[in-house]
Amino acid sequence: MHIKNLKLTSTALTRSLMGFIVLLLLSIWLLGFHAVNAYLIEKKHSMNTITVALQKRIDTYRFVADQLYDNASVNGGPLTPANEVHETRLRSDVFYVEKPHIKTDSLIFGAHEPSTLANAVKMSDYLDVLWGSETNNYSLFYLNGIDNSLTLISTQPLREIAPRFEESYISTLVKSRRTEMLQQANILDERESFSALRKFRFQNDYYFTQCITINQPGHLATIIAFDLPINDIIPLNMARANFSLLSSETTSGVEDDDGPRQTQPVISQVKGATLEITAPFTNAPLNMVYRVPLTSLTIDLLRNNLWLLTIDIVLIALSLLGIYLVRQHFLRPRENMEQALHSHRILSEEVVANLPLGLLVYDFSDNTLVASNKIAEHLLPHLSLQKIANLAESHQGIIQATVNNEVYEIRMFKSQLSPQTYLFQLLDHDKEVLVNKRLQQAQVELNKNHQARRAILSNLQHELNQPLLAINTLADGVLHAANPDERERYLVRLQTESSRLQALFDNLRLLTTLEIQDWQAQAQPFSPAKIIDSLLIARLPAFSRKGLGLFNHYHLPFNQKYIGDAVGFSKIVALLLDYSIISTDYGKITLTVDQDQSKPDQLILTINDTGRGVSDVEMTNLQQPFVSPGPVDYDQKGSALTWFLCNQLCKKMHGGLEIKTKADIGTRYRVHLTLPVEQSETHQDDQEKILEGTQALLDISNEEVRRIISTRLSQLGAQILYPDEHLVTQQHDLFLTDEITRMEDYALLLLADEPGITALTPCRLRVSYNLGGMLLDAMLQLLELRLSQEESDDAAQTALAQDDAGVLEQLSASGYLTLFAETVPDDVKRLYTESAAGDLQALAQTAHRLKGVFAMLNLVSGTLLCETLEQHIKQAIIENDNSKIDNDIQQIDVFVIKLLQHARSLTL
Repeated sequence: MHIKNLKLTSTALTRSLMGFIVLLLLSIWLLGFHAVNAYLIEKKHSMNTITVALQKRIDTYRFVADQLYDNASVNGGPLTPANEVHETRLRSDVFYVEKPHIKTDSLIFGAHEPSTLANAVKMSDYLDVLWGSETNNYSLFYLNGIDNSLTLISTQPLREIAPRFEESYISTLVKSRRTEMLQQANILDERESFSALRKFRFQNDYYFTQCITINQPGHLATIIAFDLPINDIIPLNMARANFSLLSSETTSGVEDDDGPRQTQPVISQVKGATLEITAPFTNAPLNMVYRVPLTSLTIDLLRNNLWLLTIDIVLIALSLLGIYLVRQHFLRPRENMEQALHSHRILSEEVVANLPLGLLVYDFSDNTLVASNKIAEHLLPHLSLQKIANLAESHQGIIQATVNNEVYEIRMFKSQLSPQTYLFQLLDHDKEVLVNKRLQQAQVELNKNHQARRAILSNLQHELNQPLLAINTLADGVLHAANPDERERYLVRLQTESSRLQALFDNLRLLTTLEIQDWQAQAQPFSPAKIIDSLLIARLPAFSRKGLGLFNHYHLPFNQKYIGDAVGFSKIVALLLDYSIISTDYGKITLTVDQDQSKPDQLILTINDTGRGVSDVEMTNLQQPFVSPGPVDYDQKGSALTWFLCNQLCKKMHGGLEIKTKADIGTRYRVHLTLPVEQSETHQDDQEKILEGTQALLDISNEEVRRIISTRLSQLGAQILYPDEHLVTQQHDLFLTDEITRMEDYALLLLADEPGITALTPCRLRVSYNLGGMLLDAMLQLLELRLSQEESDDAAQTALAQDDAGVLEQLSASGYLTLFAETVPDDVKRLYTESAAGDLQALAQTAHRLKGVFAMLNLVSGTLLCETLEQHIKQAIIENDNSKIDNDIQQIDVFVIKLLQHARSLTL
């Protein structure tokens, strides 16, 4: 009987919810009906207001047209303006009426009589008054039937958009409007016409044209057309683009004898997917039509009634959910209960089967096994449950038993539901001991991890705090600096510390992207040689400060490009170089870049230093960052993040990092990266031997530097020569040495820490042997200078023979040639030294002494060059301009070299 009551209650409740849903649907329909009805009433009222306003405007301009025509043609005939006005010819058939206009501008198109100008001025003055307060654009087109001219009067600035060109906007508009007006004149039975709605070309404004025809006996008809705007009449909530102005075939009303015609009501109808609202005019054959797409109307109504619809839909959804719940829980309670019991039984069996210990439930009243798992079933044949139950009752329910040489702890629990039902728990004691040992080992590892985490946090905090404290100290020093020089030093150090801190944060950010798998290697072609050169240039000051030697052995083709991530490669090399510099107190650092012969795509980068080595504790940073602190020197501190970050980058680039170290001997870092060689059409051009055919003489005392230069010259195709004691002279194009005392012309002085190319003399340069790009540029610069010098030797020798041939013969015969060769070149070198030092007084004395030597030997060219140098020295002392001195010294140097060469050739 209780279930029947539930069924009746559920049925009534279901019917109530369904009735509520029907009421909600009815309310939605009524809401939509009233919303649409209100929308139509509001739009009809607006359309009626618009047509009434437009009808008034049409009636007004009918009167204005009669006034303009009567004033211009009928009553007064040809009139002259009261004020002096004239017209300006803009084109052969276009005239601009010059007047002190207030509101309107006037244009006359076509040949016309003088009276047309006067009429245009009068009409313009009249329209100034009429349109003075209007903000919209109005225009008048007056087609004169007497001289067939067209006058345009508008509130727009016609002179600014004057039709100076045939295809201008105004010219095109006037042509089309004249064509329409002439067609109107040819229709004898139509005195007034209206155009459809039009849009201004440069504005979002709409207008229509009212055209009135006035017939004149003996002349063509005169036509007056007004462009009347509608923007000020249309409400803001109605789109102007949806309006249309259509002519009606029948009159809009029936005119009564005693009053105006009766107006027709505004009509709304649906045509296709559009709602049309039509409003007729009372005194014009026109209909104003407003079209609204049904989709836009629907969206607009839904948006305006969104909350009401949302509430109704939510209530309907809740009612449907209530119906579902009622039918699910009240109509079929037995089925749900059986399903729940079945689920509970399956869940209990799964729990019992997955317990990590043996479980038995035994009923001694009928000797049946109620429940068990696999562990208990395995041990059940070896157990006497009654004996175990008796022993367990006398020992607080816990006993130990040996089964198959395994010790088990058995716990017994009595059921509260059935007194003869017992629950036995069988726990493997040996396994429990093993588990405890494993837990102890896990606890030890956990303690180690906690200790490592504390060390990581401590080292990270120390590494972050050190630059922050340095920055704060330097900032205080900048604030309390006594003089500008001291403040400048503080600022430089402050910038250095902030750069180090920024680099640390950048490395942490990069490590984070690597850990979250957000960083991917970009496969782009790049040149390892250029990247290594740029990194070495930035670190040359650090090598110089610590007095470390640097040797860059680059065994790959110089212009060869590889496919890989250039940023990752640069980051790996930079981090390892910085770490090696910090951990090396004295000695040298050797960088070697080579290629695995068995794997052409495998690039091997090795960095060897002679530092203090790496401890075992510090090596743990390779697997986990910040476990131990990084190395420290007097200038900066290494980061404990370096090795781990480099190792992760190498793995991302399909490579690896190996570190081998020995205490007080040094460390070797070897990086393997998979970088395929770029294969392109320009590959062969890049591999050209650009120094092929060049002879380079190497006089280098350092064996390792000699190997570096020999490798680079061999890659570039140069022929390498070494000094031979048995030969007095060796023909060569370039001379490379590491001793400044062995320098000669067209020679390179090789140093370790030179950041660029420095000119000792025009023909002698200083460059670093570790920077392959700059070394190549310096050699090419000397070769170009040598080629240009050889080309000018013949002309110079010919000119020198013509000017000073006799003097050179006399100089050779007198025995002064040896003295000249020993003293004058030294003075020329002294000119270079004193110019570089900025000692202008000493430079002037040396130049004067050289001028005396040239004058004594009657060398006119040399004397003139020294006089020019003296003048430029005086100018530099006065104006502080040294730009011309170096060029004069180079010219004197070239003159002396050519002179000595020519004198030696005469002697031979």
